[in-house]
Amino acid sequence: MAKVIQVRAWHAAARLFFAVAVTCGNYLYSQTESDYVTQASDASSAIESNTGCLCDDSCDGLVSGRLCSDDLTLSSWLDGDQSKLRQGLSDNGITFTNNLTNFYFGNTRGGLEREFRFGGHGDYLTNIDINKLGGPQGQFLQIRAEHRYGESLAGSTGTLLPPNLATDLPVADSDDIYITNFLFTQALSESFALYAGKLDTLDGDMNAFAHGRGIRQFSNAAFVVNPIGLRTVAYSTLGTGFVFLKDREPIYNFLVLNARDTTTSDGFSELFADGAVISQELRIPTNLLGLPGHQLFGAIWSSRNFAALDQSPLIVLPRVPIARESGSWALTYNFDQYLFVDPCDSKRGWGLFGRVGVADPNTNPIQSFYSLGVGGNSRLRGRENDTFGLGWYYSETSKNIAPFLANLGNLRDGQGGEMFYSVAVRKRFTVTADTQVLLPARANVDTALTCGLRANLTF
Repeated sequence: MAKVIQVRAWHAAARLFFAVAVTCGNYLYSQTESDYVTQASDASSAIESNTGCLCDDSCDGLVSGRLCSDDLTLSSWLDGDQSKLRQGLSDNGITFTNNLTNFYFGNTRGGLEREFRFGGHGDYLTNIDINKLGGPQGQFLQIRAEHRYGESLAGSTGTLLPPNLATDLPVADSDDIYITNFLFTQALSESFALYAGKLDTLDGDMNAFAHGRGIRQFSNAAFVVNPIGLRTVAYSTLGTGFVFLKDREPIYNFLVLNARDTTTSDGFSELFADGAVISQELRIPTNLLGLPGHQLFGAIWSSRNFAALDQSPLIVLPRVPIARESGSWALTYNFDQYLFVDPCDSKRGWGLFGRVGVADPNTNPIQSFYSLGVGGNSRLRGRENDTFGLGWYYSETSKNIAPFLANLGNLRDGQGGEMFYSVAVRKRFTVTADTQVLLPARANVDTALTCGLRANLTF
């Protein structure tokens, strides 16, 4: 796909946005609504205007340098209100959830390089209810486009897992926009649906306190998704499957995927060229001591003939040949358990989370993984819409793969911790302070200490 947005323009726009975020934060916070839900899905909405802008009812963007609408101010939009156009589209089955996230992260000690880097990620999601447009009942289409810009911190810490994952997605060495999701779903009942198309796999391994695609909650890849299967499951590729639901929540998901990553293409010419991947997840809701939680069990099997470790934005490894192996597997587990639920809003609270994973050491650079932490909404009075997280992880490096990574030096097991606090400046705008202490898997690299800011705008 041709480059749509030049990186210099994105750099300028992103830096301006970040500066405005820091400068205007106190003013914007003064009008934050108390009904903000931080762990629900982002609301679909539109940028529309202040007053005095010459436009008609079809306006839904920047006109003559101003935000434009007949009924929506910047303040009300930041608080989550929708324009008439967006509301009309939503009523007819078309909703948008867009995010622009900027990172200014730096490595202050240890690691490979000690410097601060600016980078960002754009995520543009469209959900279409085809039935509301006159199509078959229960049919849906989801389209996601992504791009990155600026620099990632991944190369400076010496760790295998990127400390700010989103700045490496969808393609670590490209600033182009790519379609990573184009997925058709046909619901046959309220509890069963079939789906097929191109899909990104980052939304798997769901967890209430450690997920968020790296733009909400934690930034480090270790707390966004279980990294044990990152070498087996492609980030974006063709696939098909089915899902059982209970109360609109996925309970059991079965998926067959193309083994090759096709983020940069439609994937049809490469379908099953390297084999297939079968993935299953069982996510069971729990009610321990009357508080909600989940237990998730996952299994992954690949028929791919592994002859090399391909480059991937999800894990920092060079492309190197390895002993040829046919097939691979991984087993995953995660849990989330609320310890407190706000009696005034059941969607707010805090609790514990954890992940465990084991994988085939002949094809996966990480053969076992463990993480544990706490996260959720702030308990500070008047800051209930803020979120926080504190987590630790341990990744065991495969002794079978390590000899093939000799150019990285001697390898050991890696571990690290991350702590963040996200300020809900407004419903659509958050600013997050983040600190990480990372012991790299590379034995000749000292423990890295990173810190930085992340700003996320939902529009």
